[in-house]
Amino acid sequence: MADYTGILPLYKPRGMTSHDCISRLRGLLKYKKIGHTGTLDPAVDGVLPICFGRATKVAQYLTDLPKSYDGVIRLGSATTTEDQAGEVIEQMDLTESFTREKIETVFDQFIGGIVQIPPMYSAVKVNGKKLYEYARNGLTVERPAREVIIYDLTLNSVENRFEDIIPFMVNCSKGTYVRTLAVDIGKALGYPAHLEKLTRVRSGLFSLKNCYTFEMLQQKINEDSFASCLSDMSLALKHLKSLTVDDQTAKRVMNGAVLNLPKGFQNSIFTIYNKDGDCLAIYQQHPTKPELMKPDKVLVNKL
Repeated sequence: MADYTGILPLYKPRGMTSHDCISRLRGLLKYKKIGHTGTLDPAVDGVLPICFGRATKVAQYLTDLPKSYDGVIRLGSATTTEDQAGEVIEQMDLTESFTREKIETVFDQFIGGIVQIPPMYSAVKVNGKKLYEYARNGLTVERPAREVIIYDLTLNSVENRFEDIIPFMVNCSKGTYVRTLAVDIGKALGYPAHLEKLTRVRSGLFSLKNCYTFEMLQQKINEDSFASCLSDMSLALKHLKSLTVDDQTAKRVMNGAVLNLPKGFQNSIFTIYNKDGDCLAIYQQHPTKPELMKPDKVLVNKL
């Protein structure tokens, strides 16, 4: 059986959960060590990086990277799920249209750090139970607020006047609920709203143009060339500082040793490479001994 290691930029189609994608890949490849890098709602399509083999160890670092989305807000109705999949719970006829300047002014209110309350139909856990499990039983519980960052929020249209449909592009931090952002934008405009359509166009260093569809992957598998679809797992770590060490230190790193912290690496997570360019581990400053560094994750135990 083939042993795959790397990151697959998958195009997730609408109608599939992230777990569905993993299950399908396991079935196609007869390979089990596969993990995704953060869920996409079934109604959302787009970029879903998938980690194979040793690359599953770095999935969390991919999850931490910013994401970009292309979406559509529908004004005039709110739903239970904050998107088009839910039941309508509030409606209001629009009595006005909005200028481009008006919408851009509202968008500007959401740039930077904002606080969101996760929707009831989400996988956030409260008291060990996922929120959507409460919601499916008709229960509403207090949800913890979280701070996220909106780096950029723009209209995705050349029109100068808008009615009930607002196309937008957003670049945001991990943990951002774009559904909730759509609802809050609607409130700022004075109307109930929900997210009608959403596509993730970028996740970290991967964009739609990098992605493989399941049809493309099936062809690669038939040609016995699936491995060519995988990017090196170091791509998931490219945004981190890096340190190259000599052979003796490399052996200690692979054994997970606590080492002296070099200058310039305080208060950061960073990668350690050997002289051959192999990424061996991810280290960070020791929490109680600031002059030392400790492994956050060892990626290579032997070469």
